[in-house]
Amino acid sequence: MLNKVNNNLNFNNRVLRGLILVPTRELVEQVSKSLSEYGKYLKVKHTKIMGGTSKSKQAEILADGIDIVVATSGRLLDLQRSGLIDLDSVNFIVIDEADTMLEMGFKEEIEEIFSFCSPYRQIIMCSATVSQNIRKLAKDYLRDPVTVQIHDRRDRVDTIKHEAFKVDVKKKKELLAHILKTTKHEQALVFVNLKDAADAAFEYLRSQGIKVAAIHGDVEYKNRVQAIKDFKSKKIKALVATDIAGRGLDIKDLPLVINYTLPEGTDDFTHRVGRTGRAGSKGTVISMLTVEDYNHFTKIERNLRLNVKREIHEEFPLKDRQPRQKAMKKKMSLSEKKGHYKKKQAPKSEEAIPRKTGAKSKKTTKRDDRKNFRK
Repeated sequence: MLNKVNNNLNFNNRVLRGLILVPTRELVEQVSKSLSEYGKYLKVKHTKIMGGTSKSKQAEILADGIDIVVATSGRLLDLQRSGLIDLDSVNFIVIDEADTMLEMGFKEEIEEIFSFCSPYRQIIMCSATVSQNIRKLAKDYLRDPVTVQIHDRRDRVDTIKHEAFKVDVKKKKELLAHILKTTKHEQALVFVNLKDAADAAFEYLRSQGIKVAAIHGDVEYKNRVQAIKDFKSKKIKALVATDIAGRGLDIKDLPLVINYTLPEGTDDFTHRVGRTGRAGSKGTVISMLTVEDYNHFTKIERNLRLNVKREIHEEFPLKDRQPRQKAMKKKMSLSEKKGHYKKKQAPKSEEAIPRKTGAKSKKTTKRDDRKNFRK
């Protein structure tokens, strides 16, 4: 996009050509930073459009002429309806983290944005996972689409080491604090499923003297930005995040991801794991499992072709009632199988022998009688 826009620049009359839609403000910042780095030696101008910032200031920047916009859909539509932005000339559209945008209910907004853009356009949808929602959107809006897959999400990533600890429900937060206190890693991204769980984990870890911050949908944007900034600069050791806040988060050389609670689906697990082991660097993922998680974790393992050893921490022995294990049958060798088969076919008691012998004897006697008769 940068290359094509740069080759057709009109410095006297810049028109908006490129649009990148993302689900969160954090991703607006991240993508904008990437554009600045990639286009460092180009004359392409881009700007950020998102909520929580001055609408009038954004309008002033747009009025001066912009080539590419990175935006959240809500604020972009707000500016469009107010007549402060014109999308007619947009012929490059990127939907980043497309799975997340559709899961968050942005489908109608995306379709409305498409209707304002040029009919002669290229649309690219990017995601670590491709759901049925993306396929349906592609079917409705793309012509002869091509799928570019740079990695199979169901293949193991050798740069990521997986660990799993079985733990009692009441001891779970204590084990989390223990891992964070004893790990050699300077940073750990801790994932939870709910906002309340994020707040509870944050309060407990802070009470244990661990430098920690939390990000989720109810945390003010400026506080989320500060938390991520402090985490990246290693001023805090742990960042507790929900899936929405953590999706697409890029922390350079992040060494450790902890699944404090397992995500609902395999795709979410993939996105979480993808925060570490990025760009060839190594990483570790620890999943904390209570009794209720065993079957769900097995499904995730099966889907991702993983085989993670489930360990019990020596300082946190299990007291919760565990599911009964099926007795493992010993594998028999071929000779043992043959012996077992013969034994099965052999008569069970001595009483059976005379009966079979007698039957054979009787048959033999008849044959003999016939021979004698012929003679």
